[in-house]
Amino acid sequence: MAVNLLNYDGKSLVDFCTEIGEKPFRARQLLRWIHQFGIADFDLMSDLAKGLREKLAEQAVIELPSIMSDYAAADGTRKWLLSVGAGNGIETVFIPENSRGTLCISSQVGCALACTFCSTGKQGFNRNLTVAEIIGQLWLANKMLETCSDDAKSQTKRAVTNVVMMGMGEPLANFENVVTALDLMLDDHAYGLSRRRVTLSTSGLVPAIDRLRERCPVALAVSLHAPNDMLRDQLVPINKKYPIKELLAACQRYLSVAPRDFITFEYVMLDDVNDSVAHARELVKLVQGIPCKFNLIPFNSFSDSGYKRSSAEAIRVFRDVLMHAGLIATVRKTRGDDIAAACGQLAGQVKDKTHRLTRLKIETVQ
Repeated sequence: MAVNLLNYDGKSLVDFCTEIGEKPFRARQLLRWIHQFGIADFDLMSDLAKGLREKLAEQAVIELPSIMSDYAAADGTRKWLLSVGAGNGIETVFIPENSRGTLCISSQVGCALACTFCSTGKQGFNRNLTVAEIIGQLWLANKMLETCSDDAKSQTKRAVTNVVMMGMGEPLANFENVVTALDLMLDDHAYGLSRRRVTLSTSGLVPAIDRLRERCPVALAVSLHAPNDMLRDQLVPINKKYPIKELLAACQRYLSVAPRDFITFEYVMLDDVNDSVAHARELVKLVQGIPCKFNLIPFNSFSDSGYKRSSAEAIRVFRDVLMHAGLIATVRKTRGDDIAAACGQLAGQVKDKTHRLTRLKIETVQ
């Protein structure tokens, strides 16, 4: 059975080349052709010997998720719905800015953590994505956004300069596949992104944060959303297993090797839920001694969410409390909400194995 080379990082490609009787340097060539140049046809890999190209055609494929739909927002945001088989679809979002282009990548089909303010969590969970399905999102985005530079060589210029693992799913719940994909993003023979330009967002799987620190420390964002355990238990149920004190201790440990000298705390602003001055003051006390910045996220509505976005004034006052205490706090600009591509709105197509929607309906009736 042919193997999908998108599932392989540099080390795995070396092993594969050795197995088929080829020198290890062929792995570097393959990495460059597949990831740097975006070539999926072995016949076009011109510096590979004909015999090797024939072996590859017999024993390997470069198989990507297929694009089911492509949406463009008024602000330039792009969202792709990608088929990953069996009726499942994942969503990937590109956010262009003046100085960079950020790609928001999914790691699972749905999500099992069931954060109450997140559209993905409402859809339930089907399965983890493979390495090929994770890195394939970056491969496809680069191909779809390909532009030519103005220099004499007219070489391809990458539109994606930053990657955030903030799409569908909890990245650290799919640890091995996500880390392998991160390795490819960082590999100079593949995408060559710096650790500072790759951010992983987690809801707080403490043991996996420690594993990430040892294996592949990229920039870390933590979905906090509440200043105390009682409220966070309601909004982010995984908090019942890994409460805030344990989570913040893991953040402190992570900072010893993090590529940035701070942790980003994400905080969705929910009207009359977590947006009071008292909540802001509680946050200030909570993070004392932790180098951090706050990313305040105006809630993006979706069907049957049960929440409303905090008013602009409430968000401003909340931010000012944090800033007056000496913390860095920014308000995330809402991008792509007209195509449901904003933070918390990604839903894709999920054949839910957890029966979450059915349970929610029963709970609502009761």
